[in-house]
Amino acid sequence: MAIEPIKDTVLSVMKELVSQKSQVADDDPWALLKKALTKRQLKHIKFNYFKKGILGVYVDSSSWLYSLDLEKQNLLDRLSGKTKAVIKDIRFRIGEVK
Repeated sequence: MAIEPIKDTVLSVMKELVSQKSQVADDDPWALLKKALTKRQLKHIKFNYFKKGILGVYVDSSSWLYSLDLEKQNLLDRLSGKTKAVIKDIRFRIGEVK
């Protein structure tokens, strides 16, 4: 008889943790950008800053800078409305990615 209430308690705690995790991800522009990019692209970038609606991202090479810059408007369109923080622009710069 005591097993059922423990099972219910564990399930409710797990649901709450998942809910909290998704709420944090919704507020975090970096987490949303990670969802919008492919695994291959993510290997070549690093989050730098998010200030006044501008998301700064380091890119490891000029070829990836060019590729991501071509995709910037598409990324902004996918990210708009998915976060409470308004993302006005994404600025890619060559920098160290580790």
